[in-house]
Amino acid sequence: MQHHANTLLPARQPPEHNASLGQWIKHNLWGTPASAVTTALLVLILLWSVPSLLEWSVLNAVFSASADQCQAARDIGACWGVVAEKYRLILFGRYPFDAQWRPLLATLIITSLLVMSCSPAFWNRHLAVVWLLVWLLFFALMGGGKWFGISTGLVYVPTDQWGGLPLTIMLATLSISLAFPLSILVALGRQSTMPAVRSVCIVYVELVRGVPLISVLFMASFMMPLLLPTGTSPDVLIRVLVGITLFSAAYTAEIVRGGLQTIPRGQIEAAYTLGLGYWQTQRQVVLPQALAHVVPSLMNNFIAIFKDTSLVTIVSLYELSGALGLAVSGDPNWRPFKLEAYLFITLIYFCICFAMSRYSLWVEHKVSHR
Repeated sequence: MQHHANTLLPARQPPEHNASLGQWIKHNLWGTPASAVTTALLVLILLWSVPSLLEWSVLNAVFSASADQCQAARDIGACWGVVAEKYRLILFGRYPFDAQWRPLLATLIITSLLVMSCSPAFWNRHLAVVWLLVWLLFFALMGGGKWFGISTGLVYVPTDQWGGLPLTIMLATLSISLAFPLSILVALGRQSTMPAVRSVCIVYVELVRGVPLISVLFMASFMMPLLLPTGTSPDVLIRVLVGITLFSAAYTAEIVRGGLQTIPRGQIEAAYTLGLGYWQTQRQVVLPQALAHVVPSLMNNFIAIFKDTSLVTIVSLYELSGALGLAVSGDPNWRPFKLEAYLFITLIYFCICFAMSRYSLWVEHKVSHR
């Protein structure tokens, strides 16, 4: 008996949950009276709305780029012909028509590198160098002309003609990339023991968060040249990028600061006891844990930055939504079908934001199972 009492039994496997589809529906959709009533109401709404929506969007819709056919089907079916007719203007804005292969190629390169950068397999010291080279290639393709005294062999296209999806992706990606490290420094500065540093960071965050992004873009576009030496006026694209970056960094800094406050003081003191300096402690102990705690909030802020790029239209930079206004509103034949065009760019925004959201969930899962 003593022998059996001291014998360790092998660990048992956890019970498997292999519920069938019918069991899942019964448990999740009809499990309680409240759930059953809610499910029934949603089913009735779908039965009432889906047939008419399907009829308008597909069965009676016009897919050919014919304004006459769209006018004949007006109020009966959707006119997707406006997308077939105007998609290049919507996607590339006022960029020269014959050279639109350049923004297309530049966007594909940036998007491909973004997808690669989401995989831990590519997280190494060479990634930053690759990003720098890709950004140089992006601006060389978009702008053409001469760069650093070297001719690209491409016709020069000024930045005020850049637009559409390439401009949206460029502004969002570059502003997030610049705002994130700046926000970490500002968040650390707000917790600094040096009064001057802490005061500057607090004033910066509270000042920027107290005004809307439109005001920041106006100031960056029209007031920044007044603060610079006479004859010095940065390109409007640079001014707008600086405005979005500073605005985004202020909001991201508060999210990072919230993560920093979750780290127990004892861990920091233990790191100092082991001989780690301030920056070693932040880099190896504090920041990895703090950022892991605020992944959902960070991604939510990044999605907001991506959507806020639509506001640059007010300073005559026509990104995706602004290019749509130029393409459709300026043509009286297609102006009545602006709704379908907006649904088209809504789908683009949704796909990108949904991909960012799913990546955030994947990161959360990886962090929670480390």
